[in-house]
Amino acid sequence: MQNERTSTNCTCFYNARLVDANTDSHGVLLVEGERIKAVVLGDFTLQAAQNLAKGLISTAEIEFVDCRGMMLQPAFIDLHAHFRYPGQGQKEELSTALAAAAAGGFGTLVLMPNTAPVISSPELVAQVCNDAHQLGMADVIQTITLTKDFSGTDNSHLSQLPVFQPGTPPRAAQVSMATEDGKDVESAAMMLDSMTKCGQQNITVACHSEDMSLAAAARLLRKVATDIFAQQLPLEENALGAIPATAPNEDIRRALSSLEEANRLLSLAEDIATQRNIDLARQAGCHVHISHVSTAGAMEAIRAAKAKGYAVTSEVTPHHLGLSVAAGDLALKHIVNPPLRSEADRQAVIQALLEGTADCISTDHAPHTAQDKANGAPGFSGLETAYGVCNSVLVQGINGAADGRTITASQLSRLMAANPAHILTLDQGAEPRGHLKPGFMADLVLCDPAAQWIVQGRDFFSKGKYTPLEGATLTGKVLATYHGGREVFKAE
Repeated sequence: MQNERTSTNCTCFYNARLVDANTDSHGVLLVEGERIKAVVLGDFTLQAAQNLAKGLISTAEIEFVDCRGMMLQPAFIDLHAHFRYPGQGQKEELSTALAAAAAGGFGTLVLMPNTAPVISSPELVAQVCNDAHQLGMADVIQTITLTKDFSGTDNSHLSQLPVFQPGTPPRAAQVSMATEDGKDVESAAMMLDSMTKCGQQNITVACHSEDMSLAAAARLLRKVATDIFAQQLPLEENALGAIPATAPNEDIRRALSSLEEANRLLSLAEDIATQRNIDLARQAGCHVHISHVSTAGAMEAIRAAKAKGYAVTSEVTPHHLGLSVAAGDLALKHIVNPPLRSEADRQAVIQALLEGTADCISTDHAPHTAQDKANGAPGFSGLETAYGVCNSVLVQGINGAADGRTITASQLSRLMAANPAHILTLDQGAEPRGHLKPGFMADLVLCDPAAQWIVQGRDFFSKGKYTPLEGATLTGKVLATYHGGREVFKAE
């Protein structure tokens, strides 16, 4: 990529492969200020691009960016990320999270409320959104809890929220989504009442679907395993130490057995709670978004609900697309919630995306310190590997669908930009995004879909250096990210 001019507010991207949900063609994209000015398909030399741009914009100096045939897309939109802000700076800071988002090609992100303090007030929502806006690297939408301070018993704060208007831009800092992410609301009565209040105010409810009693039993089993791992495995800078390639000892075998049983219970917990939350949302008249779906059973419940016309959408994560575990698999130590599932579940998740049952891909970026991971904290960083995983598995077919099916680059853009924008109503209103269209925000990502690179957590912008993909080779790399027409990331 070469920049012919610098420091202007008008940019002409030429020699680009323009890709969004409806387009895959060579062409020129012209940005004026924060918005896309024009999209013109066809092959353009620099001289032709200059003539075109100067014919459309005559009052400003224009920067010409040679994309060298690389793919220019709408920036990705993440419906599920943990920035650990405010209050958990040892895991992640707002600046490092936004830098990771930019490096991953994300322009808008929905943040979970399990912070310190917990986000249960519109004032805290506004604080997070405004602080992120000041840094100017991506827009964030801050969710609010379904029950006040995760109490599980009090949802009075929901009655104080204004009705959400579709198309409201992120910088307005209004509540458009509520969630108890990290756990579910245990009481069905409380969940129904919370969903009813959200439905009346046009607020989407995002569900971490997990039966609480089964999850509690699984946590006890998982603690047995993580305690053993912490004692038996050396702590490295980035992650849990590697289990030796030789046969593990009896303690390690016992830890793995405990994790397998925990994961079996957690699979059942997801299936049961997904169906419950769909039924409650239907009764409440509420749009429900099922987060990080990871089991075949949960996908079947979503498929059936959609067939009946219910207002339900869902997301899957890159790690549930790209990774699975088998009985006795040493990779069970890569603890995340929901856990990495069986290969049959992974294939069910992939098929759900291929057929349209699952609506979008979200990272569930969940950074931790190395010590936290050694102590069994669930989750890991995912923003900077998301495109590489999804392009590898879904488009390139590397470790992908068992039947060999793949999707196109346009279909991946739909899953990572257009569909999440639509769920959030960000494809309309004053600051639309998610497509390459005139008038839309110039949130863009330039990618090389054929580039291969090796994942090394130490190179992450995120403070969370742990990744289960350590050392893996991915196909598809983010080269540059633009937010509101301004370059916020460029690969070295």
